[in-house]
Amino acid sequence: MSPGLLAELAKTFALISIIAVGGATATVPEIHRQVVETLHWMDDSTFANLLAVSQIAPGPNVMIVGMIGWQVAGGAGLTVAMLAMLAPSCVLAFAAGRTMRRFSKQRVAVAARQALAPVAVGLILASGFVVAHAADRTALTIGITAGMTIFIVLTRANPFFGILAGAALGILAGRTGLFCLI
Repeated sequence: MSPGLLAELAKTFALISIIAVGGATATVPEIHRQVVETLHWMDDSTFANLLAVSQIAPGPNVMIVGMIGWQVAGGAGLTVAMLAMLAPSCVLAFAAGRTMRRFSKQRVAVAARQALAPVAVGLILASGFVVAHAADRTALTIGITAGMTIFIVLTRANPFFGILAGAALGILAGRTGLFCLI
């Protein structure tokens, strides 16, 4: 593995780390753009699969970064990608937290907190769009995504039930020979 590849991993994830308002999930569109469209380290399907595994596995959402690092450059890639993603945002969060605590009552601090909430929500919604676009290739997967979106918006039920329903539909389609929908 080339040191140039590890340096590219470090640079890519360190820059993404700086814009990680809302956490790692909020950066999924930019991660996708970089690793799939710009750097061509993987295709949409591989990215969607890595993201799916990272989301269902116990642990932090930032696992996607480590999985991409592993896919691209093995164990060294995992380590470099994770350090590059975590270190800059941790330093920035620490500095911002100390500054916000010191100036918490001032108008600019209150305005900053209020402005960052919709930014984080927008980034997370963009992440959902990118993931759906990368993963949905058939009528069945598009229907499951649309159904899950409606389920989440209209109910207060645990999303786990929607995930189970989607999995059941996929299994049913596979067992009944409706492979054209999968």
